Amino acid sequence: MIEKHIVLEDIDPVIFYGVNNANMQMIKALFPKLRIVARGDVIKVMGDEEEMCAFEEAILALEKHCARYNSLNEEAILDIIKGNKPQIEKTGDVIVYSVTGKPITPRSTNQLKLVKEFDKNDMIFAIGPAGSGKTYTAIALAVRALKNKEIKKIILSRPAVEAGEKLGFLPGDMKDKIDPYLQPLYDALQDMIPAAKLKEYMELNIIQIAPLAFMRGRTLNDAIVILDEAQNTTTQQIKMFLTRMGMNTKMIVTGDMTQIDLPSSQTSGLVQAIKILKGVKGISFIELNKKDIVRHKLVTRIVEAYEKFEEKTKSLKNTDKPSLQ
Repeated sequence: MIEKHIVLEDIDPVIFYGVNNANMQMIKALFPKLRIVARGDVIKVMGDEEEMCAFEEAILALEKHCARYNSLNEEAILDIIKGNKPQIEKTGDVIVYSVTGKPITPRSTNQLKLVKEFDKNDMIFAIGPAGSGKTYTAIALAVRALKNKEIKKIILSRPAVEAGEKLGFLPGDMKDKIDPYLQPLYDALQDMIPAAKLKEYMELNIIQIAPLAFMRGRTLNDAIVILDEAQNTTTQQIKMFLTRMGMNTKMIVTGDMTQIDLPSSQTSGLVQAIKILKGVKGISFIELNKKDIVRHKLVTRIVEAYEKFEEKTKSLKNTDKPSLQ
């Protein structure tokens, strides 16, 4: 009789073991000749060597399934251990699976274009209105690359610019001060990575979330780097960010031209970068629009109402200009 320890590395053990350890009980029932004890992320198993090899192979396959789909149920366990392909909810254009096991897919033509261009280019600019899914899709692509071990880390950043309001003094350490600016990025990550695993990734700096100012002087290798809300960067900031790119790194820059919160005297770095970098090989530009909005249907109506108002305001200004004749 031999003993072996198997460590669950890429998954949340809570999901793997199931509610009230139901999954683990089924696995034990399928390997009655082995003595199996699971604690934390370690499974201790004792028994015959041949049976042990079959068990270890099954656990690795189950772990791989759980890491990909963020779920594991009795039906999948039976299929995998019997050597059958498990029935999954949806394939095709799935980027990753949410923490509930729901497939995350591109939900519009331009979101699908963003996914395809990401596979072909090392730098992507995704420009579109609020709710068009640019940031969420970008983070899903980064999480997929991390799960597939194509990269070693994800780095998420955005400029710390207040959206038309003065927040004043914020208490706490540096993390406490910058967290309010970065909350949308946390929200997307929490949808795709189980809480315990996300906490571990952040403690180990596998996932890093930082304000743009913290990028200066760094060379970013083996990473997916996302700059969110890039319309609020200055021309110097976005140039500094884009030149941090290292080996085996991809960058995704997202922004909304209608929500520039910089002082009117400052030019948006994103506006300038698009003009300068158009046509550069290896850089792709994706323009999303109101048809790509996947939030509440009212968001689309709000965007349309503001567009009409801005067009009307511009036309009134043009008619008010004095004639040169």
